[in-house]
Order: sequence, then C-alpha cells, then structure tokens
Amino acid sequence: MQGRQLWACGTATVITAVILLSGCGEPPSNETSQATKTVSQISRETPRFDDGMVRFDRVPGELGYWGNPGKHSLVEDGVDVAMDEQGLLANIEEADQVAPFMPWALGLYKYRQANSLKDDPVNACISPAGPRHMHYEGGFRIIQDRNYNRIYVLFGGGNRGWRLIHMDGRQPPNPEEVVGTYYGHSTGHWEGNTLVVESSGFNDRFWFSNGGLPHTAALSLVERFTRTDYNTLEYVVEINDPRTYTRTWTASWNLEWIEGGEIDENFCEQVEAMDQYTGR
Repeated sequence: MQGRQLWACGTATVITAVILLSGCGEPPSNETSQATKTVSQISRETPRFDDGMVRFDRVPGELGYWGNPGKHSLVEDGVDVAMDEQGLLANIEEADQVAPFMPWALGLYKYRQANSLKDDPVNACISPAGPRHMHYEGGFRIIQDRNYNRIYVLFGGGNRGWRLIHMDGRQPPNPEEVVGTYYGHSTGHWEGNTLVVESSGFNDRFWFSNGGLPHTAALSLVERFTRTDYNTLEYVVEINDPRTYTRTWTASWNLEWIEGGEIDENFCEQVEAMDQYTGR
C-alpha cells in the first residue's frame, strides 16, 4: 500500500508505515539524520492528560518504560573523557576532569577507580540512589498520582526501589533537621512542560555514580525531566555538595521510551555482605 504526501522540499512516499524522503537533496552525513524513519519516530508527539499536562508514563492500554540512557555514568557537561559502561576511566589521569572535585574527593575517586570499583555498595545490596538510577540497566517508570499530588519513580534495577516526589507545594526540608535517606526528600513543581525536582537530606552510604563519585550528607540535587516527544526523555541534573565539589555542576543525557516492555524484577540477595556498610 502506497500513499503520497507533499512536503515543502519534495515528496514523501509512505510504504507500510515507513517514510522514505525524496526531493530534499542528499541526507546529512551523520547517522542521527537518516533518510529513512518509522512513522512512530517522526509523528508521535508528547502524550498528555486531558488538561494538557505531560504524561511521563504509559497511556491507557500501553506498556513501556524509560531506558537506554545516552550516557552510562555521571560526568560534567562539556567534558569528554573515555570511560566504559561501568564508569571506569580509560585513563585515570583524566579523573580530575570528570567533576570539580575538592582534593580529598578527587583522591577518593581515584582510589575507587584504581580499585576497579570493588568497594561499590551495590555489591552488598545498597541502593544506587541519586542520578545513578537514571543509568541503571533495569530502566524506570514515572507514575503521576494526581489524586494525592505525588509522583513515584519506580526503578527496575538496583533492588527494585521506588522514590517519592511531593507535588503539593511544600518546600524542601532543611537537611539539618531530617534523617538522611538513600533517596533524599524530594519536592517538585512544573516549569512549563518540565518537571523540576529539588532533593536534599541524603545519607552518605551509597555511591551516586557507578564510577565512584563521592558525596556527603550536604548533597542536594535539582533535576529536570522533559518529555520532548513520545520517545525521548531529557534529563538534566544540577549537583551541589559544597563539602565535596568546589562549585555546583551539571550533567545531562537523554533516555528512550521502550515501548511494549516492562521494567525487570531485579532483587539483590547478597545480604551477608551488608554488614560492612550498615554497621549491623
């Protein structure tokens, strides 16, 4: 079955839900602008509720979750260093470029790197927490509970945890007055179509990056979630920990909507290794 649509620069022939562009000159050389794309990649807009609010999760009758992050570890925007999917640097001498470390933090980061990340608390079933969950292979979902003005982030990897974001207008708590947790205390609000989440009140028992970036209980985050189209979630995180880093810094990457899938049931059972981290 074929159909023809007139475009500003030429014509498009639709063949079994695949658009073949013609009459627009030679396609760009980089592979991100291919001449052949599926209809779902081109025409599907950001899904919304009836009142126009962006949906971050499935539409009724659909399956899917967020995964395939564009980056696999936390590194400051604008920095180009080689590292593998576990966050291990190809050249440890480039460690000081990853983030604006204080001297003690750089030393600890380099130690963890040189030790091949063997002390990573996730090996003892400690939650990844922080931005690290946005890199985890299990993926995640964002559930908007509009009855109670809350958002839940459900994680597939890292022992299948979940995170609560309050959307009722409350202010973030004073981190000096709350007990630190793995996920911190999060409040959110909207800036246009972007969900902005402020979090503080973390404990220091987890690595908030798979490459071993350190942090203290002074850590606070400002995260921005923007579903730019049906298939794309833009994630930007601003990191502030004045005890660990010399200034606030930002990292960002995109995630892909995995249509038709479900986050994996992934539970950790290395309970016997937890004592060294929990003190029990």
